[in-house]
Amino acid sequence: MGVLALQGDFREHLAALRACEVEGVPIRLASDLDAVDALILPGGESTTMARLMEPGLRASIQRRGAAGMPVMGTCAGMILMARDIQGGRADQEPLKLMDIGVRRNAYGRQIDSFEAEIESPAIGGAGPAVFIRAPQVTERSPEVKELASHAGQTVAVRQANKLALAFHPELTSDRRWHQYFLSIDGEHR
Repeated sequence: MGVLALQGDFREHLAALRACEVEGVPIRLASDLDAVDALILPGGESTTMARLMEPGLRASIQRRGAAGMPVMGTCAGMILMARDIQGGRADQEPLKLMDIGVRRNAYGRQIDSFEAEIESPAIGGAGPAVFIRAPQVTERSPEVKELASHAGQTVAVRQANKLALAFHPELTSDRRWHQYFLSIDGEHR
């Protein structure tokens, strides 16, 4: 299991995977991606991550994601996975791994960050979710299934082998979202 390790909270995802008894691999180059069967795109700053991503790594993530590699994106990772980004920079090109549109910083600035309980059958009930400058799903194709919502807004979606969360599960002690993603990885082996 790989975790994009260019910027953001990749260390927290690696720790969450360890808590699930899975060894995560930091991914910085296209050659690193060759060693893993699944990938997590962490929270952080989506524009910075996109700029730091070498073209070969970007192309490899897109190619392998289209070929069935499971990918999970949290917060900025959700933005990277989207087809369309509202509120992004003109030069910010998403990976287009999921058929969703998102709006950056939809929940406000850093000072507006909050934690909430969200309900999802995918994880067997309610669980904590940390929202930090979180994106909002503005549109999704019929192939994209809503897994959770908060205050009437979609905050977790799945499309085949792709999972995108508007929040940070890695910043809580609840590992059910990581376990859910590991089950997706298991389905695609």
